[in-house]
Amino acid sequence: MGKLEKLTIKAYTNPKFTQFVGVYKLKINPESYSCRYKTKYSAYNPIDAASSTVKYVGPDPESINFDFYLDATGIIPEIKSVVDEIETFKGLVYSFNGDIHCPNYLILVWGKNLFKCRLNSLNIEHLLFNPNGTPLRTKLKVSFIEFRSKEEIERRANKRSPDLTHTVTVTDGDTLPLMCYRIYGDSKPYLAVARHNNLLDFRYLKPGMQIDFPPLVD
Repeated sequence: MGKLEKLTIKAYTNPKFTQFVGVYKLKINPESYSCRYKTKYSAYNPIDAASSTVKYVGPDPESINFDFYLDATGIIPEIKSVVDEIETFKGLVYSFNGDIHCPNYLILVWGKNLFKCRLNSLNIEHLLFNPNGTPLRTKLKVSFIEFRSKEEIERRANKRSPDLTHTVTVTDGDTLPLMCYRIYGDSKPYLAVARHNNLLDFRYLKPGMQIDFPPLVD
């Protein structure tokens, strides 16, 4: 049996997690927590295909959900006021930070487990009160959504893959066969791309036009 580790929430003001601003440590660890995974799909409309299906895009951000309690009945000496404890927690993980124009970036730490995230939702349920109505025991339901950097999102998107739909802006000197070669590695699908975009004359492309390049059929 090792030392009891308390779940800790560290807050930062930048997405690289280098500017530390504060920490909140749970007084009572959650009895359990749940992880949610979701896969994202998009409509898949191949060129010259008779029907469509769904195309795998990638995973949505993971989320972690759990409940924890605050108790000011004397069971937890560190908590003198549930109301004050809630405000401290909200100030670190939920409240708008005027310096960065959004709430703080967070890392959940529990033992060796690290989870970079933002607060997704917070529900507060008061369970016990003193005679004047002040809460003495409260349950907080929290959900945190995984934070991914811009670089990681772009890496997962794999935007250069020819089996994904691309929207490209025409620049001076572009031709449809040349643009097809850049996207597909083959200039031959240019007629199908012209039909897909309802182009009356594929030879005339005006700079600034938006051309969609849908997935190729195997």
